[in-house]
Amino acid sequence: MKLHEFNNLTDTFFATDKMPMLFVGHGSPMNAIEDNEFSKRWKLLGKEIPTPTAVLCISAHWLTRGTAVTAMEHPKTIHDFGGFPKELFDVEYPAPGNVALATETKQLIHSTDVSLNHDWGLDHGTWSVVKQMYPDAKIPVLQLSIDFYKPAQYHYELAKELAALRKKGVLIIGSGNMVHNLGMVAWDKINEPEYGFDWAIEMNKIFKKNISEGNHPAMIDYEKMGKSATLAIPTPDHYFPLIYTLGLQEKNDSVSFFNDKAVGGSLTMTSVKFG
Repeated sequence: MKLHEFNNLTDTFFATDKMPMLFVGHGSPMNAIEDNEFSKRWKLLGKEIPTPTAVLCISAHWLTRGTAVTAMEHPKTIHDFGGFPKELFDVEYPAPGNVALATETKQLIHSTDVSLNHDWGLDHGTWSVVKQMYPDAKIPVLQLSIDFYKPAQYHYELAKELAALRKKGVLIIGSGNMVHNLGMVAWDKINEPEYGFDWAIEMNKIFKKNISEGNHPAMIDYEKMGKSATLAIPTPDHYFPLIYTLGLQEKNDSVSFFNDKAVGGSLTMTSVKFG
């Protein structure tokens, strides 16, 4: 693509004040259709944040070798879960894609070759949240995959290359969970408000402190935080989306937490708004 063609392709993404950015603890897929405290906060965010030109989501549920961005005009709704009511499987979120934005995202990233993906779509890490924020499904939504074979530092540095999108009206969302250990969920306590194991509460506080203080090195080297960190992050799939938002955080970004609660002992819904 010639330079003038690329400029024409992206001129619809007008310059704006810097968009805020979110890390969202998405939790159960049922949050997509339930009217609970978590989904109510997502709905409110959709009204509080300036209307974006598009949404770019880094979801814990799209893990790849290499990095890809969805580049189809009409991304499908992926029901990547099991054991839930038919009502959840019936949900469709027909938000459009945006090939121009996918191409621009690819061009912005120089640390690796980003592929334009035409097969994936929107998984529940994305649509369960965005559906509540923007129920009319008119705002274009794209996903950026997570190269699961790379360490946290790699993702942190890659994220910095996306910074220009925040000034073009793009809302960037990292969707995962800070504390996410499904193997240790206390299912008998799943409906008990704010039930968290000691190690989960401890790590949630440490994560919040590090984020508030801008201590990104500690968050990148999470494996050095001890046994509680190992329990909180047995695998980094739900943690890496947070690393992306930290990589994009700028010095003048305000930091506020929401949905700051433990669920089922070994999960936290703690979420962060930057800017």
